[in-house]
Amino acid sequence: MPAPGAGWPASHRPLQLTPRAAALMLEHLFPIASAAVIGLCLGSFLNVVIHRMPKMLERGWQAQCAELRGEEVPPQPAYNLVVPRSQCPACGHLITAVENIPVVSWLALGGKCSNCKAPISVRYPIVEILGGALAAYAIFRYGPTTKGVAACGLLWTLLALTCIDFDTQLLPDNLTLPLVWAGLIVNVWGLFVPLATAVIGAVAGYLSLWTIYWLFKLIRGKEGMGYGDFKLLAALGAWLGWQMLPVIVLLSSVVGAAIGISLVVFKGRDHNIPMAFGPFLAIAGGIALFWGPALVKLYLPG
Repeated sequence: MPAPGAGWPASHRPLQLTPRAAALMLEHLFPIASAAVIGLCLGSFLNVVIHRMPKMLERGWQAQCAELRGEEVPPQPAYNLVVPRSQCPACGHLITAVENIPVVSWLALGGKCSNCKAPISVRYPIVEILGGALAAYAIFRYGPTTKGVAACGLLWTLLALTCIDFDTQLLPDNLTLPLVWAGLIVNVWGLFVPLATAVIGAVAGYLSLWTIYWLFKLIRGKEGMGYGDFKLLAALGAWLGWQMLPVIVLLSSVVGAAIGISLVVFKGRDHNIPMAFGPFLAIAGGIALFWGPALVKLYLPG
């Protein structure tokens, strides 16, 4: 009996995998596929964070202002990242578990609420897909290791910060400050860079933008960026080290220019309307995480 594929020309013969090769392929693909699935689910949760965290901050600020005015703060129903259940903003329909499957539910519903048929933003599945893709690539790059898991955490946080800042021009301390400490903690063991490099990166990242902020304010008489940008660059310095800061700042400027020009040309955006800088820093940080070391060698050879 001829061997399978024997009748095919050599150049077109189906690939024959030995059991050992198939097992090795499965061993490598399984962590990546698992990371993609977990990332999709985390992406769904990130949509909750992106939507609710600014509202939670606003509620807190309103309560603090009321206390300062000596007013009694009226009781309000619990509102956090867990409760209440997700619902349609148009009709209040509670989202069921079947309607909350990442990407699949949005496609099955045709991008509309099952009750009132109000459109559901395409950004929801985009965030979920990005959560899965970023996690899959991080595990592909670093393997199912502590470094790979830490990279996933960094990328998911940057994704949430990007969307929140784009929507509200806010970079919540609830995310930026833990990100700074997380970068220092993971580098206690030199996961990405030595601890000393991480500490200097955090300090230099904050002070560099803080200095630019005050110079711009003294010269132009207005603010050019927010304090959240200082903290975000400090966090990236803590994760990736001080050597990566010039790369991140340069990349963020390039990304910002590309996106800004595209919005003006294709969307007719008024170029006088200020744009949040945080998303560009976050995107640059993600690029620097994977390809930064090669870029650093261009200006720090050896």
